Amino acid sequence: MGLSHETMLAKMYASDKTSNGRFLTGVLSTGIYCLPSCTARKPKAENVRFFLTELEAQSAGLRACRRCRPDAFYRNHDPDLEQLLALIAQIREEPSGFAEVPDMARKSEIGVTKLNALFRQHYHTTPANFLNQARINQACRLLTTPQAADTSTLEIAYVVGYESLSTFNDNFRRITSLCPSDYRKLGKSSTFTLLLPPSYRAEYILRSFWRDTKSTMESVTGNRITKAVRLGDQVALLNMEIGKEQVVCTVETQSPLGSAELITAHTLALRLLGLTSDPLSFERKLESQAELKPLLGDRAGLRIPLTGDVFEALVWAIVGQQINLSFAFSLRRTLGELCGTRYNERYIAHPTPEQIANLEVSDLTPKQFSQRKAEYLIDTARLIASGELPLNELAHAPTTQVEKRLLAVRGLGAWSVNYILMRGYGFVDCVPLGDSGLRTALKRFFALETNPTPEQTATLMEVFAPHRSLASYHFWMTLGDPA
Repeated sequence: MGLSHETMLAKMYASDKTSNGRFLTGVLSTGIYCLPSCTARKPKAENVRFFLTELEAQSAGLRACRRCRPDAFYRNHDPDLEQLLALIAQIREEPSGFAEVPDMARKSEIGVTKLNALFRQHYHTTPANFLNQARINQACRLLTTPQAADTSTLEIAYVVGYESLSTFNDNFRRITSLCPSDYRKLGKSSTFTLLLPPSYRAEYILRSFWRDTKSTMESVTGNRITKAVRLGDQVALLNMEIGKEQVVCTVETQSPLGSAELITAHTLALRLLGLTSDPLSFERKLESQAELKPLLGDRAGLRIPLTGDVFEALVWAIVGQQINLSFAFSLRRTLGELCGTRYNERYIAHPTPEQIANLEVSDLTPKQFSQRKAEYLIDTARLIASGELPLNELAHAPTTQVEKRLLAVRGLGAWSVNYILMRGYGFVDCVPLGDSGLRTALKRFFALETNPTPEQTATLMEVFAPHRSLASYHFWMTLGDPA
């Protein structure tokens, strides 16, 4: 099989998704066989036998597990996921058609408990949160549609499924950091002001942008973050001045911008400032468990800032592989200077897939890029530029499908993919397996004798589900630097 019995046991106990397809777990006491990632109660080691193929497991008298569905996995068919995707499409099309979670369960013919589990597995959220996000997304579209210019905020609230204006306003502010009337004004001015939640920790966001003091793509001056960004066909500067209760965002550009570009700037600001997710439920989880509470330390309110876009996270995941941080920063700056778009003498916008796709390996190797790193970077950019790897469209796909698609890309392993899922897509339950900083932090936190293996890391991080992305970020912070 290529893996020892002990290794396969460890992967089974860690519910290691990356081992799916490599072997099957047979449970002799129950007469079933499972994928390594199966989340059912783990059997005793003496009751386990491993198989290379389904035929081998079936020949031993075992049947497929009804929870992890290995038979469907090997046929690339998952009936539960198909039902979920059909429901997702309906919610996105008409969120007002669903009153609450029991209504979603009834219309999809999926039980409430199972529906919650499927949303957690495939979208890293709950059905209620997904429905609420879909309503706010539709409201944002209506608020900025010329045809709805005369439609009142109250009418829009009812159209998207809210029964009261106050509930709509509260949810809208929480998700967009703007009130509906201010969102409607995006594009009428080059400035907009985001409302910050009470527990927001600006120092950690500033620190994440300040790490590379020589960066040509972004900078920090006091409480002000400046980043070169792409808004439509233009490169602009997005300035974010962080105060105690709000962030004043100003867009500098060399040509006038419309509402579409300012809406993009608003989305970028939410990502960069870590306002796309809420750490409260994670913090409550830690507060309720004495053995986990020390991880929170004095960092309540910590959020994960996302990269400008998914491609920026992917580039960093490749550039930063297996090298120290200062060298990775140097390579990133070199890449920007080589093919990014310059805004002025100081700032350069991060390169696009098309710009990197136009490079040759021989353009990068004299700039201290290894042959392999240059190949991975250029080949992946070409996949994206050609449409073969639809990086942005994958943002709407289930996490499980995104992960599977990225793992199939040459040069992207478990660490890279989970980093992209966490920092690029904003998925909240990822673990960057193999990350040396995380392993060091876990060793300290759990008082281990040695750094845990990737399999042991997966097992140790299970206790933080479904918030493992933020847990990973907190672990990085315990080392003094956000990875």
